[in-house]
Amino acid sequence: MTTLENNTQPTKAQNQKALFNKLLLPTSTAGSLPKPAWLAQPKTLWSPWKLQDDELITGKQDALCLSLQNQQQANIDIVSDGEQTRQHFVTTFIEHLNGVDFEQRKTVRIRDRYDASVPTVVGPVSRQKSVFVEDAKFLRQQTNQPIKWALPGPMTMIDTLYDDHYKSREKLAWEFAKILNQEAKELEAVGVDIIQFDEPAFNVFFDEVNDWGIACLERAIEGLKCETAVHICYGYGIKANTDWKKSLGTEWRQYENVFPKLQQSNIDIISLECQNSHVPMELIELLRGKKIMLGAIDVATDIIETPEEVANTLRKALKYVDADKLYPCTNCGMAPLSRQVATAKLEALSAGASIVRQELSKKHFKERASVF
Repeated sequence: MTTLENNTQPTKAQNQKALFNKLLLPTSTAGSLPKPAWLAQPKTLWSPWKLQDDELITGKQDALCLSLQNQQQANIDIVSDGEQTRQHFVTTFIEHLNGVDFEQRKTVRIRDRYDASVPTVVGPVSRQKSVFVEDAKFLRQQTNQPIKWALPGPMTMIDTLYDDHYKSREKLAWEFAKILNQEAKELEAVGVDIIQFDEPAFNVFFDEVNDWGIACLERAIEGLKCETAVHICYGYGIKANTDWKKSLGTEWRQYENVFPKLQQSNIDIISLECQNSHVPMELIELLRGKKIMLGAIDVATDIIETPEEVANTLRKALKYVDADKLYPCTNCGMAPLSRQVATAKLEALSAGASIVRQELSKKHFKERASVF
């Protein structure tokens, strides 16, 4: 009798990933999920922590586990940390860098939309140590499912600061791209499967995006073997963003300015907003060949989508993207929502994806049967 060596047998994690690779329409979230009330103020961005010191460390890990459990119970296929260990998707990363003074604050216009008090770049920016790697390692220990981890993109980072050192948006963006690449490589090394860069600024500064923004993003992913994604949306469901959306008219064609160059880039997955937006679905055709993480859940309302509404959004998208490249997702992060609403929306996302998955499966078997 011949016996196999233990190291030739696939691990549980490898089996899980093999199943994921065969799964049509794998679901995911775009970013943040609501934090528990004992950790931070619900439905609030930049909410101060309610715990301190060792209690805060433990509390963040407990919140991460709770967020993971909620995703699993909602049958989300690609899970994340829900950004439970950070106050904000951009500033938490910047807090850990040298060269940025959070005491010296200036008021700047964020994405040409609203004013905010931001920290100042006072010297060369650098990263002394990893920012999220321990959190990612902890998440990896909790699950064998594919993990997606979000980082801020270079252009969105520079748009959330006042630069008193480089005095050049492009120069600062390139420096951040190098730092993000260091962090991304360490995240990959601890088992992250997809690294996503959040770039809502790509929906505003079109000339800069095409001149150097996408190039900076490619510098941030340089040398990575895991999948990479860029998330471009119309923002959280906060008043400044919803007011801006009202000014955009009946058809939102901002994506049209950046999709052609993104289609030619090395980024694997493009994450975008579609549910209840005025984005013409046919714009996805400009990304033909890329994987599309499609926003099928509106994060700017407490109204829960029905599974059929989600399914209908996915069916429309399938006219412009192949089924094996479509990843149902949320429009944006859901931190400003209640946990009950967010959970119900994730359940609707999974149920809607399941409807279309079954339809595609039936269609496949009918086509095969017609051959014989």
